[in-house]
Amino acid sequence: MDGTLLDENSQVPPETFKIIRELREQGVHFCVSSGRRYSTLRWFFAPVADEIDYVAALGAQVFADGRFLDREVFSTRGILRLFRTCQEFDELHLVLYDWEHTFLLDDQSSYVKELDKDLPNAQRLFDPPSPDVSIIKAAVCCERSSEIMDMVYVLERELGDIFTFMPSGNTWIDVMPKDISKATGLEAVLSYYGIDSSEVLAFGDSMNDYAILRAVGHPYVMGNARYAVKQIAERVIGTNREHAVQAELHALIQELSAED
Repeated sequence: MDGTLLDENSQVPPETFKIIRELREQGVHFCVSSGRRYSTLRWFFAPVADEIDYVAALGAQVFADGRFLDREVFSTRGILRLFRTCQEFDELHLVLYDWEHTFLLDDQSSYVKELDKDLPNAQRLFDPPSPDVSIIKAAVCCERSSEIMDMVYVLERELGDIFTFMPSGNTWIDVMPKDISKATGLEAVLSYYGIDSSEVLAFGDSMNDYAILRAVGHPYVMGNARYAVKQIAERVIGTNREHAVQAELHALIQELSAED
């Protein structure tokens, strides 16, 4: 989404919806994959919300063909370990999410709103929510962007047995349970339709796209992507400011139409 499909104003370019419908007419499934939750993604894609598939919350919420395929939640024990580790470092500020709420484990002034980290329906807590709250997403705000890679290393060293940590933007670190990612969410969608991963074209720009790009037959990477992501690309295309994804999909539609 951010840095890939969305424009420089974090909006879905209007031509995207027509492209999605034309892909559907050609028998091509369009799946949006994002750190944002399912309800937020439906809002972004409102004109075609019932015509696309979703790998939301970094793979924790998966929907295909209007069906709820998978939900992954954090364990209470894991959340407590993450919370206690973040408390040891002054510059780490933990955020937890359920389906509709955002739980801030520090004062709101400690967080930087950035792209998908818009912190909707925020509630300030002094301890993690009770076990009956299903946490589907976690992120850590790092006060100093210059320290973010150091803190990713620290978190991996302390909690790498149960979590994966990925830099996201300038000040955020995404957290997911081990072995859950955008790639595992996509795998559930492909299994539902009986599609082989070699037939899939994926677009991405950031480290939380790395797994899904590795999992598909045709990884296309944005010109504005991180260095490591570019190194695994089949093709490096234009930037999100240039609506490069939309241009590539339009070219695909023309190619498929010519084959007909």
